[in-house]
Amino acid sequence: MGNEDAIAVGIKDSTQSEAALVWAARRAEQRRVPLTIVHVIDDRWLIEPSAWRDSLKRSGEKLLEAASARIGERFHITVTTELLSGSVAASLGQYARKTSLMVVGSGSPHLGGTLTDRALQIAGASEGPVAVVGATDDYQDRHGVVVGVDGSEHALKAVAFAAAEADRDGQELTVLHAYRAPDPQIDAGLAPAELRRLISDQERLILAETVAGLSVSYPDLPVKKVSEPHKEPVGALVEASANARLLVLGSRGRGGFSRLLLGSTAHGVLTHLTCPTIVIPPEPAADNR
Repeated sequence: MGNEDAIAVGIKDSTQSEAALVWAARRAEQRRVPLTIVHVIDDRWLIEPSAWRDSLKRSGEKLLEAASARIGERFHITVTTELLSGSVAASLGQYARKTSLMVVGSGSPHLGGTLTDRALQIAGASEGPVAVVGATDDYQDRHGVVVGVDGSEHALKAVAFAAAEADRDGQELTVLHAYRAPDPQIDAGLAPAELRRLISDQERLILAETVAGLSVSYPDLPVKKVSEPHKEPVGALVEASANARLLVLGSRGRGGFSRLLLGSTAHGVLTHLTCPTIVIPPEPAADNR
């Protein structure tokens, strides 16, 4: 089994980070793959770095040692640690390509919501799938995998990943397509009835084509198609995943700009996290950054 099968988790000293650590360890045990615990020393701000870097390095090593010991007591998995330095988002994003999944905590509570700035940066910069986990690690009583689609190549990759997850874990897969169809009352003068029908037909076709091959690849996988023509994608996905075990998204959708590292839907969902959410990056060849 190569390193590409391993799961990595980026940690710091926080409640959300601890939840991400335990979630990643449980997943590694279920998948029977090794776990790498990673901590990044952000030393870019140091003017005279030597003494401070040594202190930060010792703190990082103690953090990793303690985390490895805790996981070793609870889970029967192979655990290694890595201490990196530099930008946290860039370091973890680059490290992600060596593993099957990079796991990070969601951030910390702020102004009544969840501040996920660092998690957003990591998901945007990552060269591999990134799972963002909230302040709790136990989602075992929840059911179902939800994936958001919009007809883009990124969404198709997300569906493939989500279907494999759901099939492996014996969960139902919900494929959700949310969009703003013209309202018959509000947009009557702007969108004739025929145009509204064409738009609705096109969006229904997107959903049907997205799930078309799943029954062949996963004949025993229960698939639920959900079309939400009058909801914004972020709100619809947050609502649909409220009791789900996992949510999967493409990093950018069909309306995204290639220069943006993280699309508006993924950004919005991660700032309203309801369950562990995995963001799937585009293929390197399709990344025009």
